[in-house]
Amino acid sequence: MEKFYNLWKKFGKNFEQGGKLEKLSSFYDAFDTFLFTPTTTAKRVGAQIHDGSDSKRTMILVVLALVPAMLFGMFNVGYQHLLATGELVRGALTGILFWKAFGFGLLAVLPLIIVSYVVGLGIEFIVAQVKHEEVAEGFLVTGFIIPLIVPIDTPLWMLAIATAFAVVFAKEVFGGTGYNIFNVALIARAFLFFAYPTHMTGDEPFIRTAGTWGWDGGKTLVDGFTGATPLTQMATTADASFIPADFWTMFNGLIPGSVGETCCWAILLGAILLIATGVASWKTMLAIVGTAGLTAFLVNQYGPETAMANYPWYMHLTTGGLLFGAVFMATDPVTSARTECGKWIYGALIGFMVIVIRVFNPGYPEGMMLAILLGNAFAPLIDWCVVRVNINKRLKRA
Repeated sequence: MEKFYNLWKKFGKNFEQGGKLEKLSSFYDAFDTFLFTPTTTAKRVGAQIHDGSDSKRTMILVVLALVPAMLFGMFNVGYQHLLATGELVRGALTGILFWKAFGFGLLAVLPLIIVSYVVGLGIEFIVAQVKHEEVAEGFLVTGFIIPLIVPIDTPLWMLAIATAFAVVFAKEVFGGTGYNIFNVALIARAFLFFAYPTHMTGDEPFIRTAGTWGWDGGKTLVDGFTGATPLTQMATTADASFIPADFWTMFNGLIPGSVGETCCWAILLGAILLIATGVASWKTMLAIVGTAGLTAFLVNQYGPETAMANYPWYMHLTTGGLLFGAVFMATDPVTSARTECGKWIYGALIGFMVIVIRVFNPGYPEGMMLAILLGNAFAPLIDWCVVRVNINKRLKRA
């Protein structure tokens, strides 16, 4: 490893000022900081506190926290495919069928991840080179989340356009990593939702005629793998007592849905890692889940006679992207509230709005995306109000 490091550093001299490849210094720096711990630090005089943590380590921790949800999502894509094609009867999974399901899901999800990273990082590298700045690590997480929150058969060209739009208009125009107002991954999903609504909601993204493995001209990698999502089923049924699945099926994630959003225990494993390492706030997560549960309970008691309003409050927590959004997107340190009291208010706003949108807007039964984006918009105001209240209290004591 030491020999490779020395060879790498020797090669890096070409990218230093005056070197042959000076104009591509941002490219080298990005790979250098990703592969190795940077040797440069702040001056050793003054009040600086030196810590082993940096943005690269933080982003990698979030990616590690996302891995369980991604791996289970890959399996579930193949599992739903085998159910739809009749190769598997629910509950009769064998070792051979398990690996067949996982292999199918792997081939389906991997192109989405590759396209997301190639397009997003490509834009990041170009912008950094033009601005003569370092390439920030922020897209390590964004590029991983985007494929997990869209329907599995989203066309690759469509995902590429959405990713490019999100990186340019939700991030770079605001100044890059750390300056964006809205969660970049959610902006990509919002772009798809409003630009290509038939591919994102309703039955079309989740019902396909059973087909074969392989490439079909760039539209999608797979077909015939799943059915309408539980939230879509409830939004379109006239039966007010309809419940699409039992609690444990929903909790274990063996239901149709976006890749990373179905399995609750896999998401909770990621939440434990994020909370234990201090990367994400448990206050925001708890405020979202608690307020969503309370709002859903009140709707159960006093809401209209519809399937969504009568859907048990605890089932709301296991359905759609509520838990995934609460753990991985609402806790984004850039776009969420930063004051301790503000985190509770911010989370409560999101938890309340997601249930309101689900129940009273049958045209969009999910709700989590819009709820978090609304929370992002109000986060600065929430923090400002909390700070002003504290200042006023101090002035009164003085």
